[in-house]
Amino acid sequence: MKSVVIEQPEQLSIAQRAEPQPAAGEVRVKVKYASICGSDVHIWHGHNPFAKYPRVIGHEFFGIIDAVGAGVDPARLGVRVAVDPVVSCGHCYPCSVGRPNVCSELQVIGVHRDGGFSEFSVVPNANAWALPDNIDDRVASLVEPFTIAANICAFLQPQPQDIALVYGAGPMGLTAIQVLKGVYGVKQVIVADRLTQRLQMASDNGADLTLNNAETPLAVQLAGVQPTLIIDAACHPYILAEATALASPAGRIGLLGFSGAPCTITQQSLTSKELSIFTSRLNSHRFPQVIRWMSEGKIAPSKLVTHYIPLDEIERAMTLFEKDPRSCCKVILEI
Repeated sequence: MKSVVIEQPEQLSIAQRAEPQPAAGEVRVKVKYASICGSDVHIWHGHNPFAKYPRVIGHEFFGIIDAVGAGVDPARLGVRVAVDPVVSCGHCYPCSVGRPNVCSELQVIGVHRDGGFSEFSVVPNANAWALPDNIDDRVASLVEPFTIAANICAFLQPQPQDIALVYGAGPMGLTAIQVLKGVYGVKQVIVADRLTQRLQMASDNGADLTLNNAETPLAVQLAGVQPTLIIDAACHPYILAEATALASPAGRIGLLGFSGAPCTITQQSLTSKELSIFTSRLNSHRFPQVIRWMSEGKIAPSKLVTHYIPLDEIERAMTLFEKDPRSCCKVILEI
């Protein structure tokens, strides 16, 4: 089978590998579509501190179960599935309180273990979620990115009366916009980005107001409007301090970033407004929720897709995703 392998940082190849066989409790997925995420690019360049090499990358993928291991119901054969990349131990403290996404022994498919940029991928049976027929194969790999928005919103508890500010109109920001508007019915969603093309994508995905913060500070453009809910989907260290200054008293702030750079905020800036800050990593059992939203038409994953590219052209696809944010959003690989 063909697999996209990062042998070492900056060494990307399409390798021929033996088809994997599912062990007990596992299924093998014949992958049909897989979408590129920024973390895949980071693994390629050696900027993901969690990755182990060599690695078959890809954690957003969809396919059909074509083999099952011992203990798995044979009725699973032929089932269309989206794969949750979070593999947890089930017995540590985070797992015991429903937070498997920060399991003490966390493994992420496509990061710690081989992923879905391959003709076949073996995954735990519990991680392969069946999809209803009305979810199109061509967008089914996008269940996973929407679980990121679902997870942070589970903490933030958006309300219709909220005024939401989303930093960043990349894929994470766009999924957040759709979930805030389509699922929670938030009254106003404001989006800030430095690229006009990305701001147009934000409008297309439901943003009520878009602001270019490349030159004019948001504080000036908001003109006293105080967001009650803020999501940092741009993941720059400076954002937290600015968000605390802009937020309404009793506001909630959600962080999705992994930057190792420090940022400076004061206790006073938080406690004077009694702000709540939430952080979110990956997803915690959010696949059924997102699959339901997608099936019911509350979110529209096709609005994120700008390119379909064959697996054989993986380097072109990865480079396009990385280097052309003005015209490119989600790139989906055709396996």
